[in-house]
Amino acid sequence: MTVGIRRRECVIGVASSLISDLRHAPPCFLGNWAEIVTARKIVPGAGRATAHRPGAVGADARPNRRLDHGEATAHGTPRHSVPIPLFAITIGAVLGLPNGVRACLFDLDGVLTRTAVVHAEAWRRMFDGYLAERARREHATAQPFTQSDYDRYVDGKPRQDGTRSFLASRGITLPEGSPDDPPTAETVRGLGNRKNELVLRLIHDEGVDAYPGSVRYVHAARRAGLRRAVVSSSANCRQVLAAAGIQDLFEEIVDGVVAARDGLAGKPAPDTFLAAARTLGVTPGEAAVFEDALSGVAAGHAGHFGLVVGVDRVGQADALREHGADVVVDDLAELIDADIPEAEPHTARH
Repeated sequence: MTVGIRRRECVIGVASSLISDLRHAPPCFLGNWAEIVTARKIVPGAGRATAHRPGAVGADARPNRRLDHGEATAHGTPRHSVPIPLFAITIGAVLGLPNGVRACLFDLDGVLTRTAVVHAEAWRRMFDGYLAERARREHATAQPFTQSDYDRYVDGKPRQDGTRSFLASRGITLPEGSPDDPPTAETVRGLGNRKNELVLRLIHDEGVDAYPGSVRYVHAARRAGLRRAVVSSSANCRQVLAAAGIQDLFEEIVDGVVAARDGLAGKPAPDTFLAAARTLGVTPGEAAVFEDALSGVAAGHAGHFGLVVGVDRVGQADALREHGADVVVDDLAELIDADIPEAEPHTARH
């Protein structure tokens, strides 16, 4: 459910109007921000902006809405120790971000695109097929791969880590193999490649849809001048973004290919998010992480990012908070001020 953010006093309304002005500004809008502020006779500390504190979320929840706030700081210390420019305070009020956040780091599957269900189905087919093969050889009964298995062992993790983690939960140990193992190989890499083959087939047959609320949020972040990156464990990240028609909305991509090339540990380690922040030229405290996987929010928490937003598509809000989410929403559009126009929904076929 998409719910607009409540206005308190005047600044959120002013911010929406300022963003409207900025839509017509050239890309170097930060240089024009002072002109806009001066023209509107806005001074730092006016109105709602003074109510913000380091680590506070710049939006207030209406009764019964799913915008759940964690502690002011997830780690017991202020997230920001430098003066916050007015534009960051005002934009934060509109986009539901803390003071000083200058970049947004988005997970792909389940946050931007409806591909989490594709991955879950591919994992199910691969593991159920393999477990059935193994059970036939051992004259045993196979226990199927479940949604709980997906959430606990594989969601958000690099392919080989997810494969290894789930097999260990069933007491199965396989040789690691090599990255070019065929899908028929009974190795960790071979099973991972079998799963990847299934993902690509499903994407080809069914296409990729982007979540309209997420596309709307990314458009708003781009208009506001925030840096934007996709951080995904998937080696197919670029293909999925292209299939969904949203690849041009992001400045940087740190995916499974980049992680393997640079030797970055996968989620729940924060390495890929930290690499994306460095590439965008911001500190972790100046970046917000948007994740739907438990391993992903744990990575954001471990990296001491300015905000960790949990996106709950499957009814695991409590678990997202337990793993480090500061805020939990059903859809990113809940974070946006209601007056920002809707972006055109992105639906593309591969």
